[in-house]
Amino acid sequence: MKKISSFVMISIIFATSCKDKKEEMKAEIQPPIAKIVPNSLEKHGDIRIDNYFWLNQREDKEVTDYLNKENEYYEKMTAHTKELQDDLFKEMKARIKEDDTSVPYFYNGYYYITRFEKGKDYPIYARKKGSLDAKEEIMFDCNELAKGQAYFNLNGLSVSEDNKWVTFGVDLVSRRQYIIQIKNLETGEILPELIENTTGGTTWASDNKTFFYTKKDPKTLRSDMIYKHVLKTDVKQDELVYHEKDDTFYSFVYKEKSKKYIVIGSTSTLTSEYQFLEADNPNGKFRIFQKRTRGLEYSISHFGDSFYIVTNKDNATNFKLMKTIESSTAKENWVEVIPHREDVLLEGVDIFKDYLVVEERSNGLNRIQVRPWSGEGAYYLPFESETYTAYTTTNPDFDTNILRYAYQSMTTPSSVIDFNMKTKEKTVLKEQEVLGGKFDKNNYTEERIWATASDGTKVPISMVYRKGMKKDGSNPFLLYAYGSYGASMDPYFSTTRLSLLDRGFIYAIAHIRGGEDLGRKWYEDGKLLKKKNTFTDFIDCSKYVIAKKYTSSKHLYAEGGSAGGLLMGAIVNMAPELYNGVIAQVPFVDVVTTMLDDTIPLTTGEYDEWGNPNEKEYYDYMKSYSPYDNVVAQNYPNMYVSTGLHDSQVQYWEPAKWVAKLRVTKTDKNLLFLHTNMDAGHGGASGRFEALKEVAKEFSFLLDLENIKK
Repeated sequence: MKKISSFVMISIIFATSCKDKKEEMKAEIQPPIAKIVPNSLEKHGDIRIDNYFWLNQREDKEVTDYLNKENEYYEKMTAHTKELQDDLFKEMKARIKEDDTSVPYFYNGYYYITRFEKGKDYPIYARKKGSLDAKEEIMFDCNELAKGQAYFNLNGLSVSEDNKWVTFGVDLVSRRQYIIQIKNLETGEILPELIENTTGGTTWASDNKTFFYTKKDPKTLRSDMIYKHVLKTDVKQDELVYHEKDDTFYSFVYKEKSKKYIVIGSTSTLTSEYQFLEADNPNGKFRIFQKRTRGLEYSISHFGDSFYIVTNKDNATNFKLMKTIESSTAKENWVEVIPHREDVLLEGVDIFKDYLVVEERSNGLNRIQVRPWSGEGAYYLPFESETYTAYTTTNPDFDTNILRYAYQSMTTPSSVIDFNMKTKEKTVLKEQEVLGGKFDKNNYTEERIWATASDGTKVPISMVYRKGMKKDGSNPFLLYAYGSYGASMDPYFSTTRLSLLDRGFIYAIAHIRGGEDLGRKWYEDGKLLKKKNTFTDFIDCSKYVIAKKYTSSKHLYAEGGSAGGLLMGAIVNMAPELYNGVIAQVPFVDVVTTMLDDTIPLTTGEYDEWGNPNEKEYYDYMKSYSPYDNVVAQNYPNMYVSTGLHDSQVQYWEPAKWVAKLRVTKTDKNLLFLHTNMDAGHGGASGRFEALKEVAKEFSFLLDLENIKK
């Protein structure tokens, strides 16, 4: 046996002593325990006792004191990771091109550009008349506008057709309730008119003095009213053009690419309805395109003398493309252009003078097809990666052969590409720069594997890791998913993610049911009374990567936000033994109580997603998986839960109540943190660098659990 030197022995004793002291210090730090105030909630003869219902009083000092105590507990318990957090922040920031500029796009005589300046958090919106060599006109410097604000978001820039006026929305609270203002781009004057409680966006009529906008219900935040405003008139005199009274629908307004029509849309999860009016007749009456029919979904695009309609009409589950002349828009007049296909989801179209561009999804991957109107030689853009994301971007002109699209994969930074549909030549206008001199895409491997769910369904998983990874079960592995609303989680590139990959992590996205990754049926099989497929798919993906020795339960971590936070809450109740740690961002975890409260934002509009618990069948099913209602006395993984005090989508009290209940119920001594951003909402911090600090908190949580110090 090799003799250990006294110096080494002393070092070991010192290190062990420091570790023991750190553990002792942690043990001395006690988490806040929320007071118990039993509140009885009864429905369908079933009584639920909610001990933490009192936490839903945002203005109550006792509530904010409790949230601040949770923040203080998190800060004390993670004090030893502060240096790591700072290093991660600096590292991630160093990869960002701070003086970055968007690819300019040309619209109505001007090139529009968004750019950032070094050291500044917020964008600058600018334009140049006629040529990129022309003098820059700064429309908005958000760094100036954000001064003195804890939160700032500018939204919905809309320029009048004479290029003189621009409307914009500002949110200073993070409740997504924007105040619309109007700026004269010739003089720089901002008019005194303030339109409150809106979505932020506007749609100009052709007269350059009238615009339409959407107001929200002040309590539920449902966008339900379309108003018309005329420049330099009293906002109180604005005319209500349309009121959506069905509280399961929300409304919006936009202008067609052709500029001929202004369109009001009303949609719910399962049903659509549109109205349209000539843009040069803002005082006219909107006409129904096709009146709402339960289960009929459609969207419209105007071109020439016709409308093109993407619809699920006639049981076209994966949607098809139809067409009708603009004078006869009811569904009986629609004729088929692209038929329904069982294995291909039609996601949308982009129309040009000589080409129809079709965005599809097949076998879980994006496809872009170019179809000349002449009927000659339709073709697909070639994408060679095993797993990638591609989509069309800003294409405001009809009369062009150039299609602009974006492409990225888990190892390939995002690119903006101009593609000549006639010559098939492509020009990469910009590839996302990864600064720091350390990134080389050839050092990483991306792959797609298929896990088998408990009912035999094959579920794709996209993953990325550094080359040389060994399948010996020792790799730290972060598995992310969302799985709701038919939202597809496409594989994408992330500069921040490199901080995990370069420290040995595998990162993966599980394309579980509830999204639309493999077509509309993939979504239908993960909602309402089939919602549990979302949770079991994720669990089965977790078991699969463990079985294949990509990782083990000691090194497997799960992450999800919002409805993906619901997923996190469900899996830790159902299979806590699979995970060493879980990150739940702004999690939707109190499903039954929220869906029974029609005063909460989003509730009524989501009955078709989750079900209406006023009906006993849905109530019982929701209650069987709702994370808050199913917390039990068992061991749970280490958990980091985040929320925003002003969250408009998932109210802060859901994660707060969940953590409070977990604290007094769980039987382990694992970490449980609740961090509340007291200035932000659903999207977190508003500045690009402040947002990185939130990511650094999450990454340091994972790395600390893996005992990775640097």
